[in-house]
Amino acid sequence: MKTIPSFTIDHLRLKRGIYVSRKDIVGGETVTTFDIRMKEPNREPVLGQAAIHTIEHLAATYLRNDPEWSDKIIYWGPMGCLTGNYLLMKGDLEPMDIADLMRRTFAFVESFEGQIPGAAPKDCGNWALHDLPEARREAGIYLHQVLEHLDAGNTEYPR
Repeated sequence: MKTIPSFTIDHLRLKRGIYVSRKDIVGGETVTTFDIRMKEPNREPVLGQAAIHTIEHLAATYLRNDPEWSDKIIYWGPMGCLTGNYLLMKGDLEPMDIADLMRRTFAFVESFEGQIPGAAPKDCGNWALHDLPEARREAGIYLHQVLEHLDAGNTEYPR
C-alpha cells in the first residue's frame, strides 16, 4: 500500500509552526491543507483531549466569522495524534499568507471568556469534554512562542 505524504515527514525533526500539508485541485480550485502544529511530535506532551476540543470549537467559530477569510475556510479540526490541527482553505496559499489570521485566531482563543460555542448536549457529540483554562493556556503558548516568531524553520517541512 502506498504511504500517504503526511507520513513521509520527518516527525523527529518537525517543529511547532504552520506548514502546507498538501494542495489539491477540487472543482478547478486549489484547496490548501495547513498543518497547524502546536506541539513537537514525540518530544513533548500532546494537547489534552478536552483542551484541543475547546480549541476546535473556538477556532472554528472564529475562523468562520472572520470578515476577511470566512469565505475561504473549509474545515478546522484536530489531528488524531493531538499535536495540532488541520485547516483546509480555498486558494493556493502559503504559511505566511495566513500567519496574521492564525495570530488573531489564537489570540481570540487565549483571551476567550464565557460560554464555549457549541458546548451543549444538543450541539456537540461530546459536549462535556471541554477545558477552557487549558485551551487558553495552550493557545497562549503557541501564539507567543511560535506564531509571533515564524520563519523558514517552522514553515517548511523537514525532509
